[in-house]
Amino acid sequence: MTPARPGPRVAMLSVHTSPLDQPGTGDAGGMNVYVLELSRALAGRGAEVEIYTRATTSAQPKVVEVEPGIRVVHVSAGPYEGLDKNDLPGQLCAFTAGVLRAEAHRPADWYDVVHAHYWLSGQVGWLAAERWDVPLVHTMHTMARVKNAALAPGDVPEPQGRIIGEEQVVEASDALVASTREEADDLVRYCHADPDRVHVVAPGVDLEEFAPASPAGTTAESRRALRERLGLPDDRPVVLFAGRVQLLKGPDVLVRAWGVMADHTDPAGAPEDQLLPRLVVLGGASGRPTAVRELEALAHQTGVGEHLDVRPPVPRSELADWYRAADVVAVPSHNESFGLVAAEAQACGTPVVAAAVGGLQTVVVDDVSGVLVRDHSPWTWARELTGLLADEPRLVRLAAGARRASERFSWDRAAAAMLDVYEQAGKVRRAR
Repeated sequence: MTPARPGPRVAMLSVHTSPLDQPGTGDAGGMNVYVLELSRALAGRGAEVEIYTRATTSAQPKVVEVEPGIRVVHVSAGPYEGLDKNDLPGQLCAFTAGVLRAEAHRPADWYDVVHAHYWLSGQVGWLAAERWDVPLVHTMHTMARVKNAALAPGDVPEPQGRIIGEEQVVEASDALVASTREEADDLVRYCHADPDRVHVVAPGVDLEEFAPASPAGTTAESRRALRERLGLPDDRPVVLFAGRVQLLKGPDVLVRAWGVMADHTDPAGAPEDQLLPRLVVLGGASGRPTAVRELEALAHQTGVGEHLDVRPPVPRSELADWYRAADVVAVPSHNESFGLVAAEAQACGTPVVAAAVGGLQTVVVDDVSGVLVRDHSPWTWARELTGLLADEPRLVRLAAGARRASERFSWDRAAAAMLDVYEQAGKVRRAR
């Protein structure tokens, strides 16, 4: 008699971005972290996870054994290079064929569930789940109508084809996973989801990797040492933006806020560059290859070029040090389904100033772990940041609250809840 497996076999679909890619540039971001960390936690609970993603170079191995219980499968679909996310709908047929071909070499009834991430993967998962007669679980991550409702000035709206595609995936899914109650409400409001099929599962944070420098918190001395090692100034506050450089994420809001600060700074005999905070942007271009150059040009046009420090994205093993080195982490996004950067920064004991949008309203507890800003006006952001950086007792209080707020999020709890969602999806599938 064959012994029962401890957990399900999961076909995890992430068409447009690999969980092995470096977050912070191109299309790689919080979703990459989500897929990999959730897979690790699921594997820790006995699941076997195979993550299917599109191959983007001929040098990539067909299969990568990440760790016990997790494999990443690179599927050839279209040319390796030269395609961005908007070109991928035309390659979904080829990608689906690759996924089905890989499964065809397995014994019958190999997978127990399909878990798709982002609408492109949902289209593939729709067909795969039907072919294999297993439940389809879908995590949207972002929604076209939500993004279009909060579009950054100058940004391009999501096309009608994506809106239709998302509605199809929502209708086909046996379970939909939202990161926050706000996202769950958006699924019902914008995508007409059946509320009974929507489940809220908060993502996690690696609370061991992302933690203060010591149990007592990140002290002035430890922050000074970190800044010296990272090449950051210690004679002024440091505000960190970590993420993709694109209009959706709002780094231009911060640059314009620095312009407002510069216009209202009274040097009082001291050099101006010793009075304004240093704005560090840790990330690469996304959407437009010229995005970083455009941000630097905006800083020079605004007269604050010397206060902007753009660095390339760093491995996650180094990211915690950047959070700890900053006085404040700023997240001025126009839309976030969750806000992983905010959660990780708070876990390091660093207060977060974030836009009061989407999941950030859940992650950041206003005046407890950080500050929620109600609009994207540079004047508002300049006022909030200047006031907070000048108030040392408040910074200390928010730093303590930041770590406590982060402890609400655990990948193991997320995996336990997700396994329950898989079970509920199976019941819906059988009923349908």
